[in-house]
Amino acid sequence: MSVPAAFDYHPATSVDEAIALLQQYGDDAKLLAGGHSLLPTMKLRLAQPGHLIDLGRVSGLSYIRDEGDAVAVGAMTRYVDIERSDLIKQYFALLPEGVDLIGDRQVRNMGTIGGSIAHSDPAADTPGMVLALKADIVAKGPNGERTIKADDFFMDMMQTALQPNEVLTEIRFPKPPAHTGSAYTKLANRASHYAVVGCAAVITFDDDGTCTAASVVITGASVKPTRASAVEAALVGKKREGASEGGIAGLLHRVGDAIGGHKLDEDAIADAASVAADGLELVSDIHGSKEYRGQMAAVMARRAITAAIERAS
Repeated sequence: MSVPAAFDYHPATSVDEAIALLQQYGDDAKLLAGGHSLLPTMKLRLAQPGHLIDLGRVSGLSYIRDEGDAVAVGAMTRYVDIERSDLIKQYFALLPEGVDLIGDRQVRNMGTIGGSIAHSDPAADTPGMVLALKADIVAKGPNGERTIKADDFFMDMMQTALQPNEVLTEIRFPKPPAHTGSAYTKLANRASHYAVVGCAAVITFDDDGTCTAASVVITGASVKPTRASAVEAALVGKKREGASEGGIAGLLHRVGDAIGGHKLDEDAIADAASVAADGLELVSDIHGSKEYRGQMAAVMARRAITAAIERAS
C-alpha cells in the first residue's frame, strides 16, 4: 500500500495560528481539512509537504447561517451537513443534490466544502456549483480578510486565487430571486465518482415567464470549472413553455414568440446546450476524449437546464 513521505504534523487551534504556521513554513506546508483530496495525493507522492497543518481543531469554521440576503457556509462544513440542511434546500436545490453525488457516505461524512474548492480539482463537483451560484469566497491572511468572487477564484488546474499564506474561512451564497430553479447533473466515473463531465445550472424567470438570468457551469471536461457563457446568452430573454398572458398583449407576445423563436421549449434548450463546450479547454484521458467530453457537456447542460427550469416556480 502507498504511504506518504515523512512530514511534521501541526494541529492548529485557530485560524490565526494556521496563518502563522503557513508563514513559518512557506511552500513546504499544506492545510488539511477533510483530507479526502490531499491525503490520496500524498500517498501517491504527487504531493510531499514537509508540514501538514490540520484545521480539524479550529472552532467556528463549521456552520450554515441565514444572514439576510445570503446564506453563509463555514469552510469546514462537511458535505453531510449541507446535504441535510433545510436552509440550503430552501434556496439552493443544486447543492444538496450535488453533494449527494460526491464519493460515498464515508467521504461525505468527512469531506468539507472549503477543502474541495481550495483544492480545485477539475473533476470535483463543488467548485462548479459554487461558481454557478456566484458565491463570494472569504479568505483570511496576515493582512486580514478579503472576499473573492467565485468568477475570479478558480484560476487553472488545481490553482485558485488564494495566496500561499491565506486560509479559506467562508463561502457566502447570495439568495436567489423568486422564480429561480437550480440543478446539478453529471456523468460520473464509476470507480471514483468524480465528474467525467458535470453541469450546474441556475435559471431565473420574471413574473411573465421570461428568462432574466442564467448561470451555467461545466465541470470535469476542462482544466477548471468554466462558465458556459454562450449557453447563458442563448437562454436569457426566452419565455418558458407554458407561460401565458391574457388579452391582446398576450396574443401579440405569443405570436412574436412563435415567429421570432423566443420560446424556451425543448428545442430551444437543446440549441442552447449544444454550445456548452464552446470556449472550454477540453481535457482527454482514459475516461474520455476531448470529443466525447464536448458531446457530453451538451448532454449534461441540457439535463441540468431542463431540471432547473422545472424547479423555477
